[in-house]
Amino acid sequence: MTSPADPASQTSTPTPALSAATRGALTRYRVIAYIVGVMLLVLLFIAMPLKYLGDNPAAMNVVGPLHGFLYMVYLLATFDLFRRVRWSFPRLLLVALAGTIPFLSFYAERKTTHELLPSS
Repeated sequence: MTSPADPASQTSTPTPALSAATRGALTRYRVIAYIVGVMLLVLLFIAMPLKYLGDNPAAMNVVGPLHGFLYMVYLLATFDLFRRVRWSFPRLLLVALAGTIPFLSFYAERKTTHELLPSS
């Protein structure tokens, strides 16, 4: 007989497997989270300094609207994942806002991925 302190006797509850649709939504979310994160960094650290310090608004005129469009796609992907995994509304808001703060979309993506796919 094994004792409760024996690691072999302790079973961890397995995480339920994600459906193909949920896995697809997670993949779409992960891709767009990285794209939006990179575009935000380009906007803040390249386009804005060129506009305000270099008096050259050309990069800002391209990157600004592109980031805005991609952020809308990020919101759609976040909402799609939200409805598939049944997040709480505050969680949806926090993940959606992560695309507006530099580097936070990368953190939110990793945390979400590790939560939904613990082996990743």
